[in-house]
Amino acid sequence: MRIVTAQELERWLANGRVLEADARGPKVVALDNGALLKIFHTRRNRLLAKLQPAAKRFSLNARRLHKLGIPAPAVTEVFWLDRSQGLSACIYQPLPGDSIEQMYLQDAAGVVKILPDISAFIRTLHKSGIYFRSLHLGNIIQLPDESFGLIDILDMQFKRSPLSSWLIKRNFDHLRRYLSRKNLKDFPLKALTDIYYQSA
Repeated sequence: MRIVTAQELERWLANGRVLEADARGPKVVALDNGALLKIFHTRRNRLLAKLQPAAKRFSLNARRLHKLGIPAPAVTEVFWLDRSQGLSACIYQPLPGDSIEQMYLQDAAGVVKILPDISAFIRTLHKSGIYFRSLHLGNIIQLPDESFGLIDILDMQFKRSPLSSWLIKRNFDHLRRYLSRKNLKDFPLKALTDIYYQSA
C-alpha cells in the first residue's frame, strides 16, 4: 500500500464533495471523476490497524462478495493516509441506485411491495454464510435492474456454511436497533421477518 501525500489528499478534498463526516473529519468524499474516497478513522488498536488496515479489509470483502455474485463497490485503490496512526483509505466506484432507506422515506408503500424481494436477498446472504453485522436499510441498494447490492461492507464475516438460526436472529436484532435509532419504527420489520421465515 502506498502512502498518499498530504498535497494529494488536500487536492481530493478541495475538488471533491464531502458526503459523510464526523468529529474526526471527512469519511466519504465524492471525487470529481465520479469515484468515492472512503477514509477509515479506525478505533482499533494502532498496531492492529497497521497489520490489518481497514481499507484492505474493505477491498477484500468487496472481492469476496463479487465472487459470490453479490454486487458491491468496485475498489480501484487502497492506500495509507497516516500509517503511524493506522489511518487508511480507498477509492471505489459506487453502486448505482438508491438505498432501501431512501426509497422507504420517499415511497413507503412501494417498499412494502418489494418486501419479498428484500427478504429473498437477505436469505441469499445468510445461505452464503455472510454475516453482515451492519445489515440495515441504508446499506442495501436497489440497482437499476431491481436487484440488490451492499455498501459500507467493512463489518462483515464470511462463514463456511449458512448462518445458524442464532446468527440470523442477531442480524435481525441489529436491524431492529438500527430502525429504532433512525426513528424508523414504522418500517414493517415484522412483515419482513415473517416473509423470511415463511420461505425457509
